Amino acid sequence: MDQLDIRLLELLQMDGRMTLSELSKKLSLSRPSITERLKRLQDREIIEGFSARVSLKEIGRDVIVYIQVSELKVLSYSEFEKWIIDDPDIIECHRLTGSVSYLLKAAVTGMDHLSRLIDRLTPYGNVNTSIVLSSPVSFRCITPNDVKEEKK
Repeated sequence: MDQLDIRLLELLQMDGRMTLSELSKKLSLSRPSITERLKRLQDREIIEGFSARVSLKEIGRDVIVYIQVSELKVLSYSEFEKWIIDDPDIIECHRLTGSVSYLLKAAVTGMDHLSRLIDRLTPYGNVNTSIVLSSPVSFRCITPNDVKEEKK
């Protein structure tokens, strides 16, 4: 991956709807070159897909909560994960090492909605919630350069 690929990744992370023509102008490359680079990045699974970032506040899900689930009371982790995958309030799920088994991120409409979610989770294990007050960094472009700088 060269510097043009890295710049292409940055541009697409900031605006996934940027046209080939716009990318071509910004990177001073031909449209066929941009198309070839995009295909190569997708084939190598560096670009996993394209999506829109949605304002949770504007769709009425302005209460963001992190939920720690520990001491699972289910037969298997896969049983819990199957349930989590089907729950529309959970927007992220991470299986962890240490005393907490899972860290979930949920988006709910208010405290009643949160209470119902916690009630659904309680049978699976101990639940500890943290409500997000603000998000100074809610999105950041990630490139291979970030990893290189970290190692210095």
